[in-house]
Amino acid sequence: MTVSTSASILVDAQCYCGGNHLPQDHWEFLESMPEHPADWISDLVKMGVYQPTALDLANTLTQVEMREALLLKTIGGGNLEREQFCRELIREAGGLDQAMAAAFGVNAIEFFSNTIRNGDYSRREFLKRVAVAGALIAMASCTQEAANQSTDTAGAADTPANLEKTDLKIGFIPITCATPIVMSEPLGFYKKHGLNVSVVKMPNWAAVRDSAIAGELDAYHMLSPMPIAITLGLGSTAFPIKLASIENINGQAITVAIKHKDTVKGPADFKGFKIGVPFPFSMHNLLLRYYLATGGLNPDTDVQIFPVPPPDSVAKMTAGEIDAMLMPDPFNQRAVYEKVGFIHMLTKELWDGHPCCAFAASQSWIDANPNTFRAVNKAIIDAAGHANDPANRKEIAGALIERKYLNQPLPVVEAVLTGEFEDGLGNTQNVPDRIGFDPYPWKSFAKWISSQLVRWELMPTDKANYDQIAQDIFLTDLAAELQKELGQTPPSQLERKETLKFDSLDPKNPAAYVSAQVKQFGK
Repeated sequence: MTVSTSASILVDAQCYCGGNHLPQDHWEFLESMPEHPADWISDLVKMGVYQPTALDLANTLTQVEMREALLLKTIGGGNLEREQFCRELIREAGGLDQAMAAAFGVNAIEFFSNTIRNGDYSRREFLKRVAVAGALIAMASCTQEAANQSTDTAGAADTPANLEKTDLKIGFIPITCATPIVMSEPLGFYKKHGLNVSVVKMPNWAAVRDSAIAGELDAYHMLSPMPIAITLGLGSTAFPIKLASIENINGQAITVAIKHKDTVKGPADFKGFKIGVPFPFSMHNLLLRYYLATGGLNPDTDVQIFPVPPPDSVAKMTAGEIDAMLMPDPFNQRAVYEKVGFIHMLTKELWDGHPCCAFAASQSWIDANPNTFRAVNKAIIDAAGHANDPANRKEIAGALIERKYLNQPLPVVEAVLTGEFEDGLGNTQNVPDRIGFDPYPWKSFAKWISSQLVRWELMPTDKANYDQIAQDIFLTDLAAELQKELGQTPPSQLERKETLKFDSLDPKNPAAYVSAQVKQFGK
Protein backbone atom coordinates (compact mmCIF):
# COMPACT_ATOMS: atom_id res chain seq x y z
CA MET A 1 0.00 0.00 0.00
CA THR A 2 1.29 3.49 -0.94
CA VAL A 3 0.79 6.29 1.55
CA SER A 4 0.61 9.86 0.25
CA THR A 5 2.67 12.68 1.73
CA SER A 6 -0.43 14.33 3.16
CA ALA A 7 -1.50 11.05 4.75
CA SER A 8 1.95 10.63 6.27
CA ILE A 9 1.70 14.09 7.82
CA LEU A 10 -1.74 13.29 9.19
CA VAL A 11 -0.45 10.25 11.03
CA ASP A 12 1.60 12.52 13.30
CA ALA A 13 -1.29 14.89 13.95
CA GLN A 14 -3.67 14.91 16.90
CA CYS A 15 -6.31 12.16 16.75
CA TYR A 16 -9.93 13.06 17.55
CA CYS A 17 -9.66 10.76 20.59
CA GLY A 18 -6.76 12.81 21.95
CA GLY A 19 -3.84 10.62 20.83
CA ASN A 20 -1.19 11.58 18.31
CA HIS A 21 -2.36 9.24 15.57
CA LEU A 22 -5.07 10.29 13.06
CA PRO A 23 -6.93 13.61 12.87
CA GLN A 24 -9.92 12.15 11.00
CA ASP A 25 -12.31 9.45 12.00
CA HIS A 26 -10.55 6.05 12.46
CA TRP A 27 -13.02 4.18 10.29
CA GLU A 28 -12.74 6.66 7.39
CA PHE A 29 -9.01 6.00 7.33
CA LEU A 30 -9.37 2.22 7.62
CA GLU A 31 -11.57 2.18 4.48
CA SER A 32 -8.42 2.86 2.46
CA MET A 33 -6.65 -0.21 3.82
CA PRO A 34 -6.10 -3.23 1.53
CA GLU A 35 -8.57 -6.09 1.46
CA HIS A 36 -6.21 -8.97 2.30
CA PRO A 37 -5.86 -9.26 6.08
CA ALA A 38 -2.13 -10.03 5.98
CA ASP A 39 -1.43 -6.85 3.98
CA TRP A 40 -3.68 -4.90 6.31
CA ILE A 41 -1.70 -6.02 9.33
CA SER A 42 1.61 -5.14 7.70
CA ASP A 43 0.50 -1.63 6.72
CA LEU A 44 -1.02 -0.86 10.11
CA VAL A 45 2.24 -1.78 11.80
CA LYS A 46 4.37 0.18 9.31
CA MET A 47 2.21 3.28 9.72
CA GLY A 48 2.45 3.16 13.50
CA VAL A 49 -1.30 2.88 14.07
CA TYR A 50 -0.43 0.10 16.48
CA GLN A 51 2.77 -1.51 17.59
CA PRO A 52 3.83 -5.15 17.02
CA THR A 53 3.05 -5.81 20.69
CA ALA A 54 -0.62 -5.15 19.94
CA LEU A 55 -0.45 -7.71 17.13
CA ASP A 56 1.20 -10.21 19.48
CA LEU A 57 -1.62 -9.81 21.98
CA ALA A 58 -4.26 -10.07 19.27
CA ASN A 59 -2.56 -13.14 17.88
CA THR A 60 -2.56 -14.82 21.31
CA LEU A 61 -6.22 -14.00 21.97
CA THR A 62 -7.28 -15.14 18.52
CA GLN A 63 -5.33 -18.40 18.71
CA VAL A 64 -7.16 -19.31 21.90
CA GLU A 65 -10.51 -18.65 20.24
CA MET A 66 -9.59 -20.53 17.08
CA ARG A 67 -8.20 -23.52 18.97
CA GLU A 68 -11.48 -23.84 20.78
CA ALA A 69 -13.44 -23.47 17.54
CA LEU A 70 -11.31 -26.16 15.90
CA LEU A 71 -11.81 -28.55 18.80
CA LEU A 72 -15.55 -27.93 19.00
CA LYS A 73 -15.95 -28.44 15.25
CA THR A 74 -14.02 -31.72 15.42
CA ILE A 75 -15.77 -33.12 18.48
CA GLY A 76 -19.21 -31.63 17.95
CA GLY A 77 -19.65 -32.68 14.36
CA GLY A 78 -22.51 -30.19 14.04
CA ASN A 79 -24.23 -31.40 17.22
CA LEU A 80 -24.92 -28.21 19.19
CA GLU A 81 -25.62 -30.04 22.47
CA ARG A 82 -22.31 -31.88 22.23
CA GLU A 83 -20.49 -28.61 21.48
CA GLN A 84 -22.14 -26.93 24.48
CA PHE A 85 -21.13 -29.84 26.73
CA CYS A 86 -17.57 -29.53 25.46
CA ARG A 87 -17.59 -25.77 26.21
CA GLU A 88 -18.71 -26.46 29.77
CA LEU A 89 -15.91 -28.99 30.25
CA ILE A 90 -13.34 -26.49 28.95
CA ARG A 91 -14.68 -23.81 31.28
CA GLU A 92 -14.57 -26.21 34.25
CA ALA A 93 -10.93 -27.02 33.49
CA GLY A 94 -10.06 -23.33 33.60
CA GLY A 95 -9.59 -22.91 29.86
CA LEU A 96 -8.71 -24.93 26.78
CA ASP A 97 -4.95 -24.69 27.31
CA GLN A 98 -5.27 -26.09 30.81
CA ALA A 99 -7.53 -28.93 29.67
CA MET A 100 -5.31 -29.96 26.76
CA ALA A 101 -2.07 -29.65 28.73
CA ALA A 102 -3.52 -31.81 31.52
CA ALA A 103 -4.74 -34.46 29.09
CA PHE A 104 -1.97 -34.58 26.48
CA GLY A 105 0.91 -32.42 27.75
CA VAL A 106 1.92 -28.90 26.83
CA ASN A 107 2.77 -29.88 23.24
CA ALA A 108 -0.97 -30.26 22.56
CA ILE A 109 -1.22 -26.46 22.55
CA GLU A 110 1.54 -26.18 19.94
CA PHE A 111 -0.24 -28.82 17.83
CA PHE A 112 -3.44 -26.77 17.67
CA SER A 113 -1.50 -23.61 16.82
CA ASN A 114 0.30 -25.36 13.96
CA THR A 115 -2.97 -26.78 12.67
CA ILE A 116 -4.49 -23.31 12.51
CA ARG A 117 -1.47 -21.69 10.90
CA ASN A 118 -0.46 -24.37 8.42
CA GLY A 119 -3.72 -26.10 7.57
CA ASP A 120 -6.69 -25.02 5.52
CA TYR A 121 -8.90 -24.52 8.55
CA SER A 122 -10.09 -20.89 8.42
CA ARG A 123 -6.66 -19.46 7.70
CA ARG A 124 -8.10 -16.37 6.08
CA GLU A 125 -10.62 -16.03 8.91
CA PHE A 126 -7.80 -16.36 11.41
CA LEU A 127 -5.76 -13.58 9.77
CA LYS A 128 -8.81 -11.37 9.57
CA ARG A 129 -9.55 -11.84 13.24
CA VAL A 130 -5.97 -11.03 14.17
CA ALA A 131 -6.10 -7.85 12.09
CA VAL A 132 -9.41 -6.69 13.53
CA ALA A 133 -8.45 -7.60 17.07
CA GLY A 134 -5.15 -5.79 16.64
CA ALA A 135 -6.85 -2.67 15.34
CA LEU A 136 -9.32 -2.66 18.23
CA ILE A 137 -6.55 -3.16 20.76
CA ALA A 138 -4.59 -0.33 19.14
CA MET A 139 -7.59 2.00 19.26
CA ALA A 140 -8.19 1.17 22.89
CA SER A 141 -4.53 1.95 23.56
CA CYS A 142 -4.90 5.17 21.61
CA THR A 143 -7.75 6.28 23.88
CA GLN A 144 -5.78 5.23 26.93
CA GLU A 145 -2.80 7.32 25.79
CA ALA A 146 -5.09 10.31 25.54
CA ALA A 147 -6.10 9.82 29.15
CA ASN A 148 -2.36 9.53 29.99
CA GLN A 149 -2.95 6.96 32.68
CA SER A 150 -2.71 3.23 33.26
CA THR A 151 -4.67 0.88 35.51
CA ASP A 152 -1.76 -1.59 35.70
CA THR A 153 -0.47 -2.11 39.22
CA ALA A 154 3.01 -2.55 37.76
CA GLY A 155 3.19 1.05 36.47
CA ALA A 156 5.04 2.39 33.45
CA ALA A 157 6.79 0.19 30.92
CA ASP A 158 10.46 -0.63 31.27
CA THR A 159 10.92 -2.52 28.03
CA PRO A 160 14.48 -3.73 27.40
CA ALA A 161 15.92 -3.85 23.90
CA ASN A 162 16.92 -6.89 21.88
CA LEU A 163 14.66 -9.46 23.49
CA GLU A 164 15.14 -12.79 21.73
CA LYS A 165 11.46 -13.60 22.28
CA THR A 166 8.57 -11.94 24.05
CA ASP A 167 5.90 -14.66 24.12
CA LEU A 168 6.74 -17.00 26.99
CA LYS A 169 5.14 -19.83 28.92
CA ILE A 170 6.15 -20.38 32.54
CA GLY A 171 5.06 -23.46 34.47
CA PHE A 172 3.82 -23.15 38.05
CA ILE A 173 2.23 -25.16 40.84
CA PRO A 174 -0.90 -23.46 42.30
CA ILE A 175 0.49 -22.44 45.69
CA THR A 176 1.12 -19.09 47.37
CA CYS A 177 4.89 -19.68 47.03
CA ALA A 178 4.43 -18.92 43.31
CA THR A 179 2.91 -15.50 44.02
CA PRO A 180 5.50 -13.33 42.18
CA ILE A 181 5.47 -15.61 39.12
CA VAL A 182 1.67 -15.87 38.98
CA MET A 183 0.63 -12.33 39.96
CA SER A 184 2.95 -10.87 37.31
CA GLU A 185 0.47 -12.00 34.66
CA PRO A 186 -2.77 -10.37 35.91
CA LEU A 187 -1.08 -7.39 37.59
CA GLY A 188 1.03 -6.44 34.57
CA PHE A 189 4.63 -6.96 35.70
CA TYR A 190 5.53 -9.08 32.67
CA LYS A 191 3.98 -6.51 30.37
CA LYS A 192 5.88 -3.74 32.14
CA HIS A 193 9.14 -5.44 31.21
CA GLY A 194 8.22 -6.02 27.55
CA LEU A 195 6.97 -9.60 27.84
CA ASN A 196 3.78 -11.44 27.00
CA VAL A 197 3.81 -14.33 29.48
CA SER A 198 1.27 -17.07 30.02
CA VAL A 199 1.60 -18.99 33.26
CA VAL A 200 0.81 -22.69 32.84
CA LYS A 201 -0.59 -24.67 35.76
CA MET A 202 1.31 -27.92 36.30
CA PRO A 203 -0.10 -30.99 38.11
CA ASN A 204 2.89 -31.83 40.32
CA TRP A 205 6.63 -31.28 40.81
CA ALA A 206 7.64 -34.38 38.89
CA ALA A 207 5.84 -32.91 35.88
CA VAL A 208 7.71 -29.63 36.36
CA ARG A 209 11.04 -31.47 36.43
CA ASP A 210 10.22 -33.64 33.40
CA SER A 211 8.91 -30.69 31.43
CA ALA A 212 12.07 -28.70 32.20
CA ILE A 213 14.33 -31.52 31.00
CA ALA A 214 12.20 -31.94 27.86
CA GLY A 215 12.33 -28.19 27.14
CA GLU A 216 8.56 -27.96 26.89
CA LEU A 217 8.18 -24.53 28.52
CA ASP A 218 10.40 -21.47 28.76
CA ALA A 219 10.97 -21.30 32.52
CA TYR A 220 9.64 -22.66 35.78
CA HIS A 221 8.48 -22.21 39.31
CA MET A 222 10.61 -24.77 41.18
CA LEU A 223 11.26 -25.87 44.73
CA SER A 224 14.62 -24.34 45.68
CA PRO A 225 16.40 -27.73 46.01
CA MET A 226 15.25 -28.80 42.53
CA PRO A 227 17.83 -26.88 40.45
CA ILE A 228 20.55 -28.53 42.54
CA ALA A 229 19.02 -32.00 42.24
CA ILE A 230 18.31 -31.77 38.50
CA THR A 231 21.70 -30.27 37.66
CA LEU A 232 23.49 -33.04 39.56
CA GLY A 233 21.22 -35.80 38.24
CA LEU A 234 19.71 -36.71 41.62
CA GLY A 235 16.56 -38.71 40.91
CA SER A 236 16.59 -37.83 37.21
CA THR A 237 18.80 -37.27 34.19
CA ALA A 238 21.46 -34.65 34.87
CA PHE A 239 20.34 -31.41 33.23
CA PRO A 240 21.80 -27.97 34.06
CA ILE A 241 19.25 -25.66 35.73
CA LYS A 242 19.90 -22.24 37.24
CA LEU A 243 18.13 -20.81 40.27
CA ALA A 244 17.57 -17.22 39.20
CA SER A 245 15.76 -15.76 42.20
CA ILE A 246 13.90 -16.85 45.32
CA GLU A 247 10.12 -16.67 45.11
CA ASN A 248 9.26 -16.83 48.79
CA ILE A 249 10.67 -17.25 52.24
CA ASN A 250 8.75 -19.03 55.02
CA GLY A 251 5.15 -19.72 53.93
CA GLN A 252 4.88 -23.43 54.84
CA ALA A 253 3.48 -25.31 57.82
CA ILE A 254 3.24 -28.70 59.48
CA THR A 255 -0.46 -29.54 59.49
CA VAL A 256 -1.89 -32.50 61.39
CA ALA A 257 -5.23 -34.26 60.95
CA ILE A 258 -7.77 -32.96 63.46
CA LYS A 259 -8.19 -36.44 64.96
CA HIS A 260 -4.70 -36.09 66.45
CA LYS A 261 -5.25 -32.66 68.03
CA ASP A 262 -5.00 -33.98 71.61
CA THR A 263 -1.95 -36.19 71.09
CA VAL A 264 0.55 -34.29 68.90
CA LYS A 265 2.58 -31.77 70.88
CA GLY A 266 6.14 -32.31 69.59
CA PRO A 267 8.23 -34.21 67.04
CA ALA A 268 8.29 -37.49 68.98
CA ASP A 269 4.49 -37.66 68.72
CA PHE A 270 4.65 -38.23 64.96
CA LYS A 271 5.94 -41.78 65.34
CA GLY A 272 4.05 -44.18 63.06
CA PHE A 273 2.46 -41.36 61.05
CA LYS A 274 1.98 -41.23 57.31
CA ILE A 275 3.21 -37.78 56.29
CA GLY A 276 2.89 -36.04 52.94
CA VAL A 277 5.46 -33.70 51.39
CA PRO A 278 5.32 -32.19 47.90
CA PHE A 279 8.49 -33.78 46.50
CA PRO A 280 11.60 -35.62 47.78
CA PHE A 281 13.85 -32.71 46.69
CA SER A 282 11.95 -30.02 48.57
CA MET A 283 12.50 -27.78 51.58
CA HIS A 284 9.41 -29.47 52.98
CA ASN A 285 11.03 -32.90 53.05
CA LEU A 286 14.32 -31.52 54.40
CA LEU A 287 12.69 -29.38 57.10
CA LEU A 288 10.36 -32.20 58.14
CA ARG A 289 13.30 -34.58 58.54
CA TYR A 290 15.23 -31.92 60.44
CA TYR A 291 12.31 -31.52 62.87
CA LEU A 292 11.51 -35.20 63.38
CA ALA A 293 15.15 -36.07 64.08
CA THR A 294 15.22 -33.63 67.00
CA GLY A 295 12.48 -35.74 68.59
CA GLY A 296 14.55 -38.89 68.35
CA LEU A 297 12.75 -40.24 65.28
CA ASN A 298 14.42 -41.74 62.24
CA PRO A 299 12.52 -40.23 59.30
CA ASP A 300 13.27 -43.31 57.17
CA THR A 301 12.00 -45.94 59.61
CA ASP A 302 9.79 -44.37 62.31
CA VAL A 303 7.37 -42.62 59.94
CA GLN A 304 6.32 -42.94 56.31
CA ILE A 305 7.14 -39.86 54.23
CA PHE A 306 5.91 -39.82 50.64
CA PRO A 307 5.20 -37.30 47.88
CA VAL A 308 1.71 -35.81 47.64
CA PRO A 309 0.88 -33.15 45.01
CA PRO A 310 -0.12 -30.06 47.02
CA PRO A 311 -3.58 -29.77 45.39
CA ASP A 312 -4.34 -33.35 46.53
CA SER A 313 -3.15 -32.94 50.10
CA VAL A 314 -6.36 -31.80 51.80
CA ALA A 315 -8.39 -34.52 50.10
CA LYS A 316 -5.90 -37.16 51.24
CA MET A 317 -6.05 -35.88 54.80
CA THR A 318 -9.85 -35.88 54.66
CA ALA A 319 -9.82 -39.49 53.45
CA GLY A 320 -7.42 -40.53 56.22
CA GLU A 321 -4.60 -41.40 53.80
CA ILE A 322 -2.17 -39.09 55.59
CA ASP A 323 -1.94 -38.18 59.27
CA ALA A 324 0.07 -35.04 58.71
CA MET A 325 1.79 -33.01 56.03
CA LEU A 326 4.43 -30.37 55.59
CA MET A 327 2.97 -28.53 52.63
CA PRO A 328 3.10 -25.16 50.95
CA ASP A 329 0.20 -22.86 51.57
CA PRO A 330 -2.61 -22.28 50.94
CA PHE A 331 -3.22 -25.98 51.59
CA ASN A 332 -2.37 -25.87 55.29
CA GLN A 333 -4.90 -23.09 55.70
CA ARG A 334 -7.34 -24.89 53.43
CA ALA A 335 -7.19 -27.92 55.76
CA VAL A 336 -8.16 -25.63 58.64
CA TYR A 337 -10.89 -24.02 56.51
CA GLU A 338 -12.34 -27.45 55.76
CA LYS A 339 -12.02 -28.42 59.45
CA VAL A 340 -9.94 -31.51 58.69
CA GLY A 341 -6.61 -30.36 60.14
CA PHE A 342 -4.84 -27.96 62.48
CA ILE A 343 -1.59 -26.05 62.09
CA HIS A 344 0.96 -27.64 64.40
CA MET A 345 3.83 -25.36 63.46
CA LEU A 346 4.72 -22.73 60.87
CA THR A 347 8.05 -23.52 59.24
CA LYS A 348 9.30 -20.04 60.12
CA GLU A 349 9.44 -21.40 63.68
CA LEU A 350 12.00 -23.94 62.46
CA TRP A 351 14.00 -21.47 60.38
CA ASP A 352 12.84 -17.89 60.10
CA GLY A 353 13.67 -16.62 56.62
CA HIS A 354 14.20 -20.02 55.03
CA PRO A 355 13.82 -20.28 51.25
CA CYS A 356 11.09 -22.35 49.69
CA CYS A 357 10.37 -21.86 46.00
CA ALA A 358 12.34 -20.24 43.23
CA PHE A 359 12.24 -19.00 39.66
CA ALA A 360 14.44 -21.20 37.49
CA ALA A 361 15.37 -21.82 33.88
CA SER A 362 17.60 -24.27 32.05
CA GLN A 363 21.13 -23.28 31.13
CA SER A 364 20.40 -24.06 27.47
CA TRP A 365 17.37 -21.74 27.44
CA ILE A 366 19.31 -18.97 29.17
CA ASP A 367 22.13 -19.31 26.63
CA ALA A 368 19.66 -19.03 23.75
CA ASN A 369 17.70 -16.15 25.29
CA PRO A 370 20.03 -14.14 27.55
CA ASN A 371 18.19 -10.82 27.22
CA THR A 372 14.77 -12.39 27.63
CA PHE A 373 15.98 -14.33 30.67
CA ARG A 374 17.22 -11.13 32.25
CA ALA A 375 13.92 -9.37 31.51
CA VAL A 376 11.67 -12.10 32.91
CA ASN A 377 13.82 -12.51 36.02
CA LYS A 378 13.68 -8.75 36.52
CA ALA A 379 9.89 -8.75 36.14
CA ILE A 380 9.56 -11.46 38.79
CA ILE A 381 11.96 -9.73 41.19
CA ASP A 382 9.96 -6.54 40.63
CA ALA A 383 6.77 -8.41 41.51
CA ALA A 384 8.41 -9.93 44.59
CA GLY A 385 9.21 -6.45 45.85
CA HIS A 386 5.58 -5.45 45.38
CA ALA A 387 4.33 -8.62 47.08
CA ASN A 388 6.67 -8.17 50.04
CA ASP A 389 4.83 -4.98 51.02
CA PRO A 390 2.01 -5.97 53.44
CA ALA A 391 -0.11 -3.12 52.08
CA ASN A 392 -0.42 -4.96 48.75
CA ARG A 393 -1.32 -8.40 50.09
CA LYS A 394 -5.13 -8.17 49.87
CA GLU A 395 -4.99 -6.86 46.31
CA ILE A 396 -2.68 -9.74 45.38
CA ALA A 397 -4.92 -12.30 47.09
CA GLY A 398 -7.82 -11.10 44.95
CA ALA A 399 -5.78 -11.69 41.78
CA LEU A 400 -4.50 -15.12 42.83
CA ILE A 401 -7.84 -16.76 43.65
CA GLU A 402 -8.97 -17.00 40.02
CA ARG A 403 -9.62 -20.52 38.72
CA LYS A 404 -6.69 -20.44 36.30
CA TYR A 405 -4.31 -19.50 39.11
CA LEU A 406 -4.73 -20.85 42.68
CA ASN A 407 -8.49 -21.53 42.48
CA GLN A 408 -8.96 -21.11 46.24
CA PRO A 409 -11.46 -19.27 48.48
CA LEU A 410 -10.46 -15.65 49.12
CA PRO A 411 -10.48 -16.02 52.95
CA VAL A 412 -7.95 -18.86 52.68
CA VAL A 413 -5.47 -16.95 50.51
CA GLU A 414 -5.92 -13.72 52.48
CA ALA A 415 -5.23 -15.60 55.74
CA VAL A 416 -1.90 -16.82 54.35
CA LEU A 417 -0.77 -13.53 52.81
CA THR A 418 -1.84 -11.25 55.66
CA GLY A 419 -0.81 -13.62 58.47
CA GLU A 420 -4.15 -13.24 60.24
CA PHE A 421 -5.44 -16.80 60.44
CA GLU A 422 -7.25 -19.49 62.41
CA ASP A 423 -5.02 -22.37 63.45
CA GLY A 424 -7.72 -25.05 63.70
CA LEU A 425 -7.41 -25.28 67.48
CA GLY A 426 -9.71 -22.37 68.24
CA ASN A 427 -6.99 -19.70 68.17
CA THR A 428 -6.70 -16.64 65.94
CA GLN A 429 -3.07 -15.98 65.07
CA ASN A 430 -1.44 -12.80 63.81
CA VAL A 431 1.90 -13.56 62.13
CA PRO A 432 2.54 -10.84 59.50
CA ASP A 433 5.66 -12.60 58.21
CA ARG A 434 4.00 -16.00 57.86
CA ILE A 435 5.16 -15.68 54.24
CA GLY A 436 7.60 -13.25 52.70
CA PHE A 437 8.84 -12.51 49.19
CA ASP A 438 12.53 -11.71 49.38
CA PRO A 439 14.05 -12.63 45.99
CA TYR A 440 17.71 -12.68 47.08
CA PRO A 441 19.23 -16.17 46.60
CA TRP A 442 21.77 -16.42 49.41
CA LYS A 443 24.61 -18.80 48.61
CA SER A 444 24.22 -20.13 52.16
CA PHE A 445 20.73 -21.36 51.20
CA ALA A 446 22.38 -23.62 48.62
CA LYS A 447 24.86 -24.89 51.19
CA TRP A 448 22.19 -25.75 53.79
CA ILE A 449 20.13 -27.56 51.14
CA SER A 450 23.16 -29.49 49.92
CA SER A 451 24.17 -30.40 53.46
CA GLN A 452 20.75 -31.91 54.15
CA LEU A 453 20.72 -33.81 50.88
CA VAL A 454 23.97 -35.39 52.05
CA ARG A 455 22.67 -35.99 55.57
CA TRP A 456 19.62 -37.91 54.35
CA GLU A 457 21.54 -39.73 51.64
CA LEU A 458 19.69 -38.00 48.82
CA MET A 459 23.03 -36.86 47.41
CA PRO A 460 26.30 -38.85 47.40
CA THR A 461 29.08 -37.32 49.44
CA ASP A 462 31.34 -37.22 46.39
CA LYS A 463 28.95 -34.79 44.69
CA ALA A 464 28.89 -32.47 47.70
CA ASN A 465 31.18 -29.71 46.46
CA TYR A 466 29.31 -27.10 48.48
CA ASP A 467 31.09 -24.00 47.21
CA GLN A 468 30.84 -25.02 43.56
CA ILE A 469 27.16 -25.91 43.83
CA ALA A 470 26.37 -22.54 45.37
CA GLN A 471 28.52 -20.67 42.88
CA ASP A 472 27.33 -22.45 39.73
CA ILE A 473 23.60 -22.89 40.37
CA PHE A 474 22.46 -19.91 42.50
CA LEU A 475 22.67 -16.72 40.39
CA THR A 476 23.08 -14.43 43.38
CA ASP A 477 25.13 -11.73 41.61
CA LEU A 478 22.58 -11.35 38.82
CA ALA A 479 19.66 -11.16 41.25
CA ALA A 480 21.45 -8.43 43.22
CA GLU A 481 22.17 -6.50 40.02
CA LEU A 482 18.53 -6.62 38.95
CA GLN A 483 17.35 -5.64 42.42
CA LYS A 484 19.57 -2.55 42.29
CA GLU A 485 18.20 -1.62 38.86
CA LEU A 486 14.70 -1.80 40.35
CA GLY A 487 15.59 0.41 43.29
CA GLN A 488 15.62 -2.47 45.76
CA THR A 489 18.43 -2.91 48.28
CA PRO A 490 19.97 -6.38 48.13
CA PRO A 491 22.44 -7.59 50.76
CA SER A 492 26.11 -6.81 50.19
CA GLN A 493 27.19 -10.31 51.24
CA LEU A 494 26.77 -13.48 49.18
CA GLU A 495 26.25 -15.78 52.17
CA ARG A 496 25.48 -15.55 55.87
CA LYS A 497 25.26 -17.66 59.00
CA GLU A 498 21.89 -19.44 58.88
CA THR A 499 20.26 -19.75 62.30
CA LEU A 500 17.65 -22.48 62.76
CA LYS A 501 15.64 -23.59 65.78
CA PHE A 502 18.08 -26.29 66.90
CA ASP A 503 21.41 -25.28 65.36
CA SER A 504 23.23 -22.90 63.01
CA LEU A 505 25.01 -23.39 59.71
CA ASP A 506 28.42 -21.86 59.18
CA PRO A 507 28.50 -21.61 55.36
CA LYS A 508 32.26 -21.92 55.40
CA ASN A 509 32.03 -25.51 56.69
CA PRO A 510 28.82 -27.36 55.73
CA ALA A 511 30.48 -30.76 56.13
CA ALA A 512 31.17 -30.07 59.81
CA TYR A 513 27.55 -28.97 60.21
CA VAL A 514 26.30 -32.33 58.91
CA SER A 515 28.67 -34.23 61.18
CA ALA A 516 27.46 -32.29 64.21
CA GLN A 517 23.82 -32.96 63.33
CA VAL A 518 24.37 -36.68 62.95
CA LYS A 519 26.32 -36.81 66.20
CA GLN A 520 23.60 -34.98 68.14
CA PHE A 521 20.41 -36.27 66.54
CA GLY A 522 21.42 -39.26 64.45
CA LYS A 523 21.07 -39.69 60.71
